[in-house]
Amino acid sequence: MTKQSANHFLLIKPLEFFSNDQTAETNHYQHTSQEKDKNEILEEALIEFENFERMLKHHQILVTTLQGKKGCPDNIYPNWALTFENKTMNLFSMLAENRRLEKSESHVSFLNQTYKTTIDYSDFEKASFFLEGTSSMVLDRVNKVAYMGLSPRSNEELAQQWSKDCGFELMVFETKSHLEEPIYHTDIIMCVGTEIVIISPDSIQSQYQSKIIDRLNKHHQVLEISEDQVLDFCGNCLEVRDTDDNLKLVMSTAAFKSYSIRQKRTLLKYYTKIIHSNLECIEKYGGGSARCMMMELF
Repeated sequence: MTKQSANHFLLIKPLEFFSNDQTAETNHYQHTSQEKDKNEILEEALIEFENFERMLKHHQILVTTLQGKKGCPDNIYPNWALTFENKTMNLFSMLAENRRLEKSESHVSFLNQTYKTTIDYSDFEKASFFLEGTSSMVLDRVNKVAYMGLSPRSNEELAQQWSKDCGFELMVFETKSHLEEPIYHTDIIMCVGTEIVIISPDSIQSQYQSKIIDRLNKHHQVLEISEDQVLDFCGNCLEVRDTDDNLKLVMSTAAFKSYSIRQKRTLLKYYTKIIHSNLECIEKYGGGSARCMMMELF
């Protein structure tokens, strides 16, 4: 039986980390004002990264960590590949030129020791068609549904091709950020678990809301979060399995603090534990949080 969540994850320890000029135009959750120099930002990000890695391991979650490379300020977010239980792997097209470098020969070769690459959309970068993997599409693996908010980084035509090739139903919708612009990645506003979905309906354009919520309600309890909670990265969390097959939910400390007591009680009906780590610097300058940092290794 297909599992929704993995128990093994790839992390990329950054060699560089700072606010990426090439992603700032589409990422409205990324702070572009550099109050500190790049060395200070990297130092803080590395402390957060290592604490995050340690926290996952402490909770019996398998982690493999690779070293990032120079010239890749968003290397910490490995959302350019997707793996499946049948040990196949897909590679995706990235909008920012320096994000394309993240698909390094060494990292892809390492993954190819376990996973066979069956789809590689990298060539679509030349034609400006972008689909940024597990951040563009939030997958309900069990029921074979892919949810995607349209954005400059999430192309509908390419997503339709991927869905056809992989046997998924594609649910496309339009989003709106706090700045009334499309939200760059779908995993900022929603997380699909085995039995529960976290989503911000108010971050979806009104004409799509009922269609998406009705589809989610077919197989899941729906926990709604507000647009303000999206700013605290409450949507950017991930269901994981530990080595004893217990389901847990991973998020940042900012997200954990933003959830209400009632919302946490609801989540704990489905998860043995909510685990969180401080990612303040990474969230501020990268515009992504806990989910973005974890590549699922099925």
